[in-house]
Amino acid sequence: MERTERAPAFTHLIDLAAERFGGQVLWCTDDFFAEKENLIKPSTPVFIADKYTDRGKWMDGWESRRKRTEGHDQAVIKLGAAGVIKGFDVDTAHFLGNQPQSCTIEACYAPDGNWEKAEWVEVLGKTVLNPGSQHFVEAVVGSSLLVDGLPTTTPSNQQPATNNQFTHVKLHIYPDGGVARLRVYGEVKRDWSTVKPDEIVDLASAQNGALSIQCNDMFFSHMNNLIMPGRGVHMGDGWETKRNRTPNNRDWVIVRLAHKGIIQKALIDTCHFKGNYPDSFTLEGCNSDRDDLTNAQWSTIIERTKLQADYEHPFEKEVVCKAPVSHVRLSIFPDGGVSRMRLWGTIV
Repeated sequence: MERTERAPAFTHLIDLAAERFGGQVLWCTDDFFAEKENLIKPSTPVFIADKYTDRGKWMDGWESRRKRTEGHDQAVIKLGAAGVIKGFDVDTAHFLGNQPQSCTIEACYAPDGNWEKAEWVEVLGKTVLNPGSQHFVEAVVGSSLLVDGLPTTTPSNQQPATNNQFTHVKLHIYPDGGVARLRVYGEVKRDWSTVKPDEIVDLASAQNGALSIQCNDMFFSHMNNLIMPGRGVHMGDGWETKRNRTPNNRDWVIVRLAHKGIIQKALIDTCHFKGNYPDSFTLEGCNSDRDDLTNAQWSTIIERTKLQADYEHPFEKEVVCKAPVSHVRLSIFPDGGVSRMRLWGTIV
């Protein structure tokens, strides 16, 4: 089965529901065959032919029993951070004949966690689900969508959701069945009015709204791993480029900071990268109101510095950032992998 080859632009954003981003599956009506928590696992769904449990066939996803009463099944997911939802991937991988007929998705804003009393808004109209397929669909607050080139039954008077901020989503499946993964792509929106001028925050944290916007290579693992919370859980949970034999090669990634600011401390973590860590790195910054950095003026924040294998490298006195920066460029020489980058500073 082909995976992500047709992935639209919104899949380059953060998966707000991801387990490793802090997402949680809080509740569901039924997960008799396969646990609701599987919906937000980071791994690609797998199928093990001869694996069974005492309840039936083991499946890598969320699967409810065959419904013999009125109604349909639902699951509620708390997002890792409040944000604007741009699109979804409803993935029925390996559910062949036991996938739901269709789904809808609602969302609410409940920063206090009281989702049961929150006002829910439909952000995805009824969408047909095919067996063993990824369904990439844009978030809506009521517009007709195309799924695999075919129109859904969503009302035609709906408009794309662009300004609404949400903390929870509710996946409705009709009437029952299995969904392997649910990805909820969007942009984190933190309330910066609550941050004091002298408060130190991680400006490169995805949970604060940072985003990796461009790199020259991410052959082995995605550039957004670099700004995820926590330490990397394994070598695949980082940003890693392929081996490059070009003399004096430099690989790089650009991160749009969560907020324009002055960087005061940094951490470059090569956790789990032991025989494939970069030899050295530099960190540069620029100030721009947009992501087109063609003519950007880059200034050095950390001079070229040697790196070690599987090690947290803290920097403070080495950091030179006298003017506000909105974007940073991490360059590694000649290639390799970095697990995490932390950039602490004050906002401007």
